[in-house]
This record gives sequence, structure tokens and C-alpha cells, in this order.
Amino acid sequence: MTEQLIPTRRAFPADDPIFALNAEAQRRKAAGDAILNATVGALLDEAGQLVVLDTVMDLWRGLGAMEVAPYAPIAGDPAFLKALVQRHWPRLDGPGAACATPGGSGALSLSLRNFLEPGQTLLTTAPYWGPYATMAAENGMGLATAPWPAAGQVLDAAAWERTLRALMKAQGRVMVWLNDPCHNPSGRSLSAADRAALLGLLRSLAGQGPVTLLLDLAYLDYTREPEAVAEALRDYAALGAQGRVLVGASMSLSKSMTLYGARGGALAFPWCADAAVQAALTQSCRGTWSNCARAPQALLLRLAQDGKAQARLAAEHRHWSEVLAARALALDAALVAEGMEALHWQGGFFVTAPAADPEAACEGLKAHGVFTVPLPQGLRVGLCGLRADEAPRFARALRQVASR
Repeated sequence: MTEQLIPTRRAFPADDPIFALNAEAQRRKAAGDAILNATVGALLDEAGQLVVLDTVMDLWRGLGAMEVAPYAPIAGDPAFLKALVQRHWPRLDGPGAACATPGGSGALSLSLRNFLEPGQTLLTTAPYWGPYATMAAENGMGLATAPWPAAGQVLDAAAWERTLRALMKAQGRVMVWLNDPCHNPSGRSLSAADRAALLGLLRSLAGQGPVTLLLDLAYLDYTREPEAVAEALRDYAALGAQGRVLVGASMSLSKSMTLYGARGGALAFPWCADAAVQAALTQSCRGTWSNCARAPQALLLRLAQDGKAQARLAAEHRHWSEVLAARALALDAALVAEGMEALHWQGGFFVTAPAADPEAACEGLKAHGVFTVPLPQGLRVGLCGLRADEAPRFARALRQVASR
């Protein structure tokens, strides 16, 4: 091993676990195996090809040289930041304290550097998107969890309160990453009552020290319940406007625009006008990636100025939301037919199937040519890549593995 590599950087896996599983599935498929690959984190069509939204690609092809080549401002084009925030909260007249980031992951990482100290602990849900732990570790921080409601269950407010109060007592501040609505990886959103309970806990906790709520809004455009999504955003806006809790959002163009490779996104605190927060975000940008790509920012600005393109894009989002809903219904029906519980998807790209021993179940499914991602709470299943007609095969394999 290269001796120049410091000791604490010598024990990592060769690849991200999710990407490694996908690569294994792809190798077996190329070798002729009949593979059902539910590890994919991007939207695929019925032929297994990457979905690229036509409206977005038309806008992309129309970009001029000066919308692509020059540096963007370090914190991002202010008009882009405003347009991106207004996609989520149309009534706001500006982005607040905000900066452009390389996708949602950049926004999440940047929040760690500015709202927690090294050695402190971030709070999120269980289950959660695995790279949350990687981001926390890369910033010298821990990650604690509180339970996400199971299907048909209510939020365990007592568990959330215990965890929140313990973190505040231990470190004098709390930051929560909340992937709601359209939670990854459960596919379910908080109910209005559960959301009210959680926001009440955060408001109460803010009397003891600084509380930051960062919403991870990666999947909002893909839902069977658009009105419920809009209601959730209104509730979070009301909390942010009160000012007791600092409410921000990690926003990404990856899923919403199928621009995964463009790495466009932003971190915004729309109800915060503190110049110190803006300066801190700008400094972090300069010290990490400096400037983000201009092209995705320019594309979003073109979209914001083109009502017809917005209508076409909304229609595409509705279509693919219906495809995801059909896949979710087919999976639920197949699971029930095999004597298992339905998963009750509401939005996003994933659901989580229960498993007593997720790692063992994942390995067992591989013998059936079925690939999933193991989590501590179960198996992440990518509806974004699992066709409806594959659901019975998946359910049969899961039942066989679970009954061992």
C-alpha cells in the first residue's frame, strides 16, 4: 500500500456499495444470466433504457456558448437560485441565503460544514439513503437516526423527542436531514398529522439551542399525490417563516430534469436574510468546488421563462409518475399474492421491503438473479428500474429467501 496515504484513509471498499452491486448485476447480465436489477437509482423505461426528458433535452440543445462556457458566480447565478426555489415555493420573491451546488449531494455536504461542528452528530431517519453516512464521516461527524413510520403506522414522536433532546444536550445544536415528502428509500411521505408532530418538536427544541431542518427534495416531481406534496411544502414554509427553526432545502436537477450528469443543484435557506449565512455558504463554495457548472443553471432559467416548456415538462412528470405508480401497485399485488405485506408507495424512486437479515436476504436473492440494496431496515427496491411485469418474479424470490 502506498505509504503516503494516511492511515485513516486505507480501509475503504473499492467502490460505493450501491454502484458495486449494480456493476455485479451488469456483469452477470452481460454473461447471459436473466437478471432483475432493482439497485438502479435512475429512472429507466420499459426497455431498461435511461429516461431522458424530451423537454429538458430540447432546452439543453438550445443553450448558446455564453450560457455554457463562462464561469458562473461562485455562489451561483442569483436568477437561477430564485427560479429553483420558486419551483418549490412559487410565492417567494427570492432564494434567501443560497448557493449553487453540484447536485443535491453537494448541498447536503455543504450544510454539514456550516451548521455542525466536527465531531458532532447529524440526525436523519431510519431508513435513510446510505451516502448520508458517508457524507457525515467525510466531514468528521456522526449520524444518528429516528424511526420513519412504517406503512399504516404513525410517527414515533416519543423516540424522535428522546433523540432530539439527547443531541441538543450533548452538542448544543441540532441539524436534521429530512427526505420528505417522497422519502428515499421507503417511498412514503409523512402524513399531515405526523409532520405537525415533528415540526412541533423542532419548534420546542429551538428554545434550547440552534435547530436546522434541511429538506432533501430530490424526488418531488414523481408522486401519486401531488396535492399532498404541495401541502407538505406549505407546512415547511410556515415553519421557515416563523424563524425559530432555520429551514433550508437541498434541491437537485438530477431526478427532476433527468440531468444526473450535469450535477446541478442548490442549497437554499429561503426564509433567511442573514448576510453571515450567505457569506459562509459562498466561502464554502470557494473552498470546495469554487464555481458550479453554468449550463444547468442556464437551462433552468430558460425553463422558467418558457410557459409552454413548463407545461410539457409537467406532462412528462405526470406520465412517469403514473408509470412508477403502476409499478408500485404491481409490486404490492405480487407481494400480497405471496403472503407478504404491501409497501404502499406514495412517491420517489424506491420502496423498502422488510427483511429479518437484509444482508443475508440480498445474497440469497442473487442466487435467483435478483439484485437489491441491503439496508439495516430491509431491502431497497428501485421502482425506477423495476418493470411492473417483473414484480411477480421479485415477490416469488423474496418469499423463497424469507422462508428459509
